[in-house]
Amino acid sequence: MMIKKINLRYLLSATVALPFLIFGCTATPETKGENPTAAATQPTAEAATNQTPKAEAEKTAKPTPTATPVDKAKATKLTDTAKALAGIKVGEGSPLAGVEKTASWNAHASYFENAWKRLDAQQLSQISKWSKTELASLNQASTPIFYPFSGPDFLYANLFFPNGSDYVMAGLEPVGEIPDLINLSEGQLDQKLKGISSSMFAILQLSFFRTNDMKVDLAEKGVIPILMVFLARTNHNLLDVQYIGLDKDGKVQVFENAQKAKGSKVPGVKVSFTSPGKSVPQTLYYFSLDLSNEGLQKTPEFKEFVKQFPNPNTYLKAASYLMHNDSFSTIRDFILAQSSSVFQDDSGMPIKYFDKAKWDVNLFGNYTGPIDLFSVRYQSDLRQMYQSDKNVKPLTFGIGYKYEVNESNLMLAQSKERSASKP
Repeated sequence: MMIKKINLRYLLSATVALPFLIFGCTATPETKGENPTAAATQPTAEAATNQTPKAEAEKTAKPTPTATPVDKAKATKLTDTAKALAGIKVGEGSPLAGVEKTASWNAHASYFENAWKRLDAQQLSQISKWSKTELASLNQASTPIFYPFSGPDFLYANLFFPNGSDYVMAGLEPVGEIPDLINLSEGQLDQKLKGISSSMFAILQLSFFRTNDMKVDLAEKGVIPILMVFLARTNHNLLDVQYIGLDKDGKVQVFENAQKAKGSKVPGVKVSFTSPGKSVPQTLYYFSLDLSNEGLQKTPEFKEFVKQFPNPNTYLKAASYLMHNDSFSTIRDFILAQSSSVFQDDSGMPIKYFDKAKWDVNLFGNYTGPIDLFSVRYQSDLRQMYQSDKNVKPLTFGIGYKYEVNESNLMLAQSKERSASKP
């Protein structure tokens, strides 16, 4: 792994998280207009409307959920599609009911149900219980969650921060599109479902995605199908999914389909959803872009967008130690300047950047050093803190690159100024 300058296109591993998802190194989206390169071309997700591309580009939306009427039929179809992808029955009244009568879907559902039960028992239920205690102060209010280097990892962001008003996620992985399961032949359906299972095999079995798997699988499918699986498996109801981009001021542009959205410098997806037992919508944003200094210099609109969510809780997991490098100093400095808290493992930002005069730091778990792949990122000062701090609390679960219980570490840094200013 290069130390001085890292080009994300050739990085062997960088995070997407879950509990540590290593993302594939797809090229940074830089196409403009409606004719992206052939390598980035994907079929449209919806039928074209009579609106011109210019009219589509001029549609704007506020970053926070608005009180627009919900298209109940669309919301039901989206939720049922997410359930079908996640191996959850949709019910006889759904147009997708026929899908779950196929042998392909039943095999898919059986695999998912068994794998998810194991993951929940080993980790997910433990994290949910832990966060209710240790992150209670952060979850009292509905606060924005900023999750760079995330890939499609809505699962863990939501486990730790279930009350997030908005989840702003970003990674190199392409956006993709909503799968149309109804109009597929059984052979096509079998291929589609096997693709989902293949993409998520490592996370369900090993608690992380393998780099090469992500590079191949998500280059074709994008993150939307996995985001939908996680939303369904965490019992959320989808209200709307929009293909979006950002204008020069960081305002959201809505496009009628995935193909047109890819013409944006910063293509993305916006998902509106509700949590179990709640009626107030929450919003998930995912943007596909390069977060290196060079990448952010080309896409300043992304930082302008994030600034519209003041004092977020920032989450970092399995971030491949990218922000230990000067070539990722822009995103590192941006996080430190904007966040009311930073919740991370040691692969996020080095401990030396958290000035004791400005940040209160609480440590969890155990830090002995990185895995062999990142051995040069050992932090002797962090090790010293773990050895000398008598208030370090244990973790009841494993997470991150060292995902065994008693080997994982987490750190919560809270800004003394911005945390105090929160309502």
